[in-house]
Parts: sequence; C-alpha cells; structure tokens
Amino acid sequence: MMFDTVLIANRGEIACRIMRTIRDMGLRSVAVYSDADRDAPHVRLADEAVHIGRSPANESYLVVDKIIAAAKTSGAQAIHPGYGFLSENADFAKACAAAGLIFIGPSAEAISLMGDKATAKRRMIEAGVPTLKGYQALEQDDEILVKEATQIGFPLMVKAAAGGGGRGMRLVQNDKDLPQALSSARAEALSAFGSDTLILEKAVIRPRHVEVQIFGDQHGNIIHLGERDCSVQRRHQKVLEETPCPIMTAELRTRMGAAAVAAAKTVDYVGAGTVEFLLDESGEFYFLEMNTRLQVEHPVTELITGLDLVELQIRVAQGRALGLTQNDIHLNGHAIEARLYAENPAKDFMPATGHISHLAYPEGVRVDSGVETGSDVSPFYDPMIAKITAWGADRDTARRKLVRALKDTVLFGVETNRRFLVDALETQTFSAGEATTAFIADNFSNENLAPTPLTTDLAALSAVTQYVAAREASNAIVPKSLLGWFSAQAICTPFQYNDTRVEVTALGSNVFNVKAGDETFHISLEAWDTSTARFKVNDRRADLSWMRPSPSRIQIQIGAQNYDLINALAVSKQSTKTIGQGDIRAPLHGALTEIFVTVGDNVKVGTRLAVVEAMKMQHDILSDIDGTVETVLATAGSQVAADAPLFKLTS
Repeated sequence: MMFDTVLIANRGEIACRIMRTIRDMGLRSVAVYSDADRDAPHVRLADEAVHIGRSPANESYLVVDKIIAAAKTSGAQAIHPGYGFLSENADFAKACAAAGLIFIGPSAEAISLMGDKATAKRRMIEAGVPTLKGYQALEQDDEILVKEATQIGFPLMVKAAAGGGGRGMRLVQNDKDLPQALSSARAEALSAFGSDTLILEKAVIRPRHVEVQIFGDQHGNIIHLGERDCSVQRRHQKVLEETPCPIMTAELRTRMGAAAVAAAKTVDYVGAGTVEFLLDESGEFYFLEMNTRLQVEHPVTELITGLDLVELQIRVAQGRALGLTQNDIHLNGHAIEARLYAENPAKDFMPATGHISHLAYPEGVRVDSGVETGSDVSPFYDPMIAKITAWGADRDTARRKLVRALKDTVLFGVETNRRFLVDALETQTFSAGEATTAFIADNFSNENLAPTPLTTDLAALSAVTQYVAAREASNAIVPKSLLGWFSAQAICTPFQYNDTRVEVTALGSNVFNVKAGDETFHISLEAWDTSTARFKVNDRRADLSWMRPSPSRIQIQIGAQNYDLINALAVSKQSTKTIGQGDIRAPLHGALTEIFVTVGDNVKVGTRLAVVEAMKMQHDILSDIDGTVETVLATAGSQVAADAPLFKLTS
C-alpha cells in the first residue's frame, strides 16, 4: 500500500497545506484546477497540475470521473480529498478503490453511515453515545414532520440529513415558521448535497459547540487528540476555533473523548475524523454529527499536540500503525484560529468577491492561505482568504497574539471580516472564555457590524497620505490640476470622504496643517515607503499601510480597519445610480435559483422574492416595501452579477 505520488482533489489553502507535508515526506504532489484557478498558488506549488474543467465546481472539482482521470494521467497512486467538495462523498471513495487508487480517508461505508445525520444518530443511540431528542426516520412528508416537531417541542433545528457546514439548517422557534423552514432547508440541501432528506432535533439554546479530534488506523487503534471549541459561528459556520475549550476539565475531557472514540469504533473508523457535540450550561453533552475528514480548524490541534495530522493521514493510508497511544497525547499551551473571509459582516456576512491588490501577513503566527497579492476571490468557491492561528503558553497570550496578527495583516482590494474578528476577540465575553453559539447574536448588532466611520483625524491622515503619494509618484512638480500645487506658496488641497471635506496645507518639507471638518491637525511625516507610512499627529504617532489605486483615490489601513478617500479636485462629479425603495438588485454574484413572484403580484416588506445561490450558500432576496411587482428583470436559473437589477416594485 506504499505510494509516492498523491493527487490533491481540492484547491485553495487546504491544497497548499497538504502539498507542503507531502513535500516534507519526500513524496510527489499533483494538483487539479479549474479555469478560475489556472494561476492559483496551489497549482504552482504542486509538482504537476492537471486541468479538470470550467470554473463551476459541479463542472470540475465535484466531477468524480475527471478527478480519477487526472490521477491516472499523472501517475498518482493515492488521492487526498482535503475538506469540502468530494471529501465526504462515499461514491468518490468507492470510485477510487475501483480504479485501484488509495483514498486517504475512511472507508466508503464509514463515510456513508456517518455522513447521513439520520443514520448516524440512530447508530449513536445504539452505541450509547448521548444524543438529543429528535426525529431521524425515513418518512419525509410535511404532515409527519410537523407532527413530530410538535412532539419534540420548540425551539428545534431542521437539518439536512446529508448536510454540513450550516447548509440546509434552520432554527425554528414556533409551528408557524416550520413550513417555510422545511421548504427552504430542503431546497438548499438538495442543491448542496443532492438529497433533500431532513431530520429534526430539539434545539439547545446557547450551547457550546465542542468537537473531539479522533484518529484511527487499519490495525484497530483509535485515539483522540483533545477537543476544540468552535462556538463562535455565523450562519452555523465556524469563525473562531480554539483548543483547549476554555471550560474543559480533565473529567469532562475523559468522558467526551471516550464518547468520541466509541462513536468512531462503531464504524471501524480509519484516518482523521471529528466527532462534534453540543455542550450545555449544565455540563451535559450531546452528539451532533461526525465529520469523516480533516477539519478546517485542524491547525489548532497541531499546534498544541505537535503532530502533523496530514502526515498521520498519509501514514495510516499506507497501512502503517498510528504509533501512538492515548497516553502519548499531551496538550501544550493554547491555540486560537481565526478564519479571514472576503465577506461583509454588516450584510449578514454576505460573501464578497474581487481582486486582491495587496496581501501581506506578519511573522509569529501560523498562516494557511490559498491566495496572494494578485489573486481573485471568485464567486464560484468558498470566500476564505486565510486561516490565521496563534499559539501561546496560556489562552490570553494566544488571544492577544492573534489580535495583533490580524491588525498587522495588510490587505487591500476586497471587503473582509477582519475588523469583526478583532472586535470579537476583544469582547469581554470571548476574553473571559464565555462564548456560546449565541455569541454573535448576543454581542453584535447591525450598528456595530457596520463599517467604522472615518473620524476627522483619520480623514486628515488619509488626505496627507494621498498628497505625499501623489508627490512621490510625480518625481517632480505635482500637477496643479491634481493637487492645487503652487511653487511660491503653501499647498491647499481639498479631499472628500463621505461628507467630510479635508484641506491639506503644506508648511514645508513633510510638515502639514490639515483642516478636517471643524478640526485642525498638525501632521508631520516621519517615515515612508511604497506601502507604509509613519506620521506624527499633534505629537501622537500613527502608523498605517497605504495603496494608491488611481490618482484620485487613496486606500489606507490603520489597525483592522480600511478606508477609501477621494481627491475632490482629481475627479469630476459623476451621477451615480442609487438603489432606492422598490429597486431590487442582486446582493452578490451568483445563480438565481428560484423566483417566487410574477408581474402584478402584491408583496409586503420581507416577502421572499427570489433566491441567489453563491459560494455554497443560499441568500433570500426580500422586498423592502409594501407594493406591487411592476417588472421582473431576470429569469430563474440564470447567473446574475452583483448589483444587477432583479425586480422593480411600486408602492
């Protein structure tokens, strides 16, 4: 069962991460790529790369035959699926075996059994693993589900039986909301997993999401590598993960570890897997699901155990014994991981797309990334930019190091959740180790998720940075038409940020008086290079990163916040189309999977008009007024661009 060439049936950061271990082991790696990923970092990192199709995942990364053919063409003897895509697809594991290829993961039988939430839960009940009250039978008529829901009691969770990652999952507070939840969960589940089978489960309000990393080999050995607390989530998808769990005790870890190992033994599990539990306020825990693959958040486990989980996966797939017993596992220190996404927290964490014009990470933390300066965040795949993970001898050290690393990460070109991550890590709730799955709802509102307004001192700094950048770019006299420069007198340059007008007066070499709104600042330039600057503002030091995408614009980053400033003299006023009441536009690039209204329909505020699917999630398009559908401007099944008009409503 030994092999020397591994094809990675994935992309992005996980493909890059797997390739590094493959190289360290002296093995050869093969990448696969779609049209959108032709120039991606994982393609360049591999020893060989094979093109597998067009950009949509269902025409490339999800096509089993294309992956198998790529393995045969490249001479790979084994396939590592990473996570997502085909990693938990039992048919893919079977296809690998039928083609004489080694699947680096568990058996197809284990994937099939544990990948179906209903079947897995029935097996856990038989094995004595604690589970929640629920419904997991095969009968799926709405009438039966409504009846079972009434017996379970509200609130409850509707879940896709074949699902994961929060897709096909709905929290239902009362019987009135159940029919809509069943309908939307079914549609999302069918689109994401090819199955619309649902289960019902009693909801635990404000639990912790705690998972246990398990590992098994082909010789019957199964151990666990401690737990991870993944309670901070948006849309049921994890954002911050850490280990150990802040409230874990030795006794609780022993019990949860034993339950996780028992769950794995019921299916003769081989390889890396994760058993997920809900931990309630009383200290009781309940089986949630089992992920039969490597988890996104595995770096925190690696940092506190000193183990390379990908190396262990490969060794086990080669038929070797784990070489570890439970007594060999020692947890050292604390690790916290933050998922840096291209998304807009102020708009329900809606995914963002765009070109990354500059990206640089600090030293002293672990960074797993699959993009770089010049990469595009495409609408076809998950919008993750990087996982940034910090280790410390204690939890607060790890937390503070992660905050600093996020602030020191320089990123221009796409909207991200970076400021939200910093704000979350700095809340009293997270600092105290008290975060539950209700953390975001309890600690963040639309107001504090909105972009921070540019204060007058930052507006002044931005304007000076724009002026100096333009001066440096000119290498001579700055054009009067651009900056209002006159050689015989001081410089007065108006800038605009939202409603703040900023005037810069140069007093001498790198010394400025700046009027922003009703305030005046004395600013001096102390250091400058192609992307960073250091200023003194009224005797207070300020460091920032900057980028000048055009003569009329300057982008600056201070801490975790980015700002964009317009030079009022360098750009003429242009009329811009505004999105007013009744003008319904696409919130992001994606597929318009369903339209629920036609011309002439009467709608109310909040009426569901359509569904746009992008980056593995479905986004409801809702009416913003009470009125009538005047025009339908798109068709179901079509691709729509961000901000494309979809409906015109009249009140």
